[in-house]
Amino acid sequence: MENILGLIKLRIKRGTNLKACDTRTSDPYVFVTMAEQKLKTGVVKDNINPEWNEELTLYVSDVNIPVHLTVSDKDTFTVDDSMGDAEIDLKPYLQCVKMNLSDLPDGHVIKRVQPDRTNCLAEESNCIWKNGKVTQEMSLRLRNVKSGEITVEIEWVNLPDSKGLSEIEF
Repeated sequence: MENILGLIKLRIKRGTNLKACDTRTSDPYVFVTMAEQKLKTGVVKDNINPEWNEELTLYVSDVNIPVHLTVSDKDTFTVDDSMGDAEIDLKPYLQCVKMNLSDLPDGHVIKRVQPDRTNCLAEESNCIWKNGKVTQEMSLRLRNVKSGEITVEIEWVNLPDSKGLSEIEF
């Protein structure tokens, strides 16, 4: 584990206007992968606008590997249906973390990240100073589906005895 730079706390907050897979509704959950790590949220029954409010933690060993999210509909007797996917590019956020800022007022915007063809952002996302840490909340537009967004927030956690982001070039 010596090549781990730190941890990302990934808060899966909610889904909005997700695809109905089961006659006007779905039983959605989010499957998260990053390199060989695989995590998932609980299932929210009968809801196309679910509130998960779950926190998952991933370790980061390469800032170039995105966090991949897949939203699926839980089915009992058949294979789960895909409800779209999205990716989080950690680099814009980690550039803010690497600044080693301190003593900013809560809510201070450090960086604005615009949606473009290279990311899944549905709208502008801000890296902000909150409770002594840099966080980024974002609404991600799901790909490979007609509609749906998920709202997530990321937060960096330094690990004692890890090299952190100090030697990383962006």
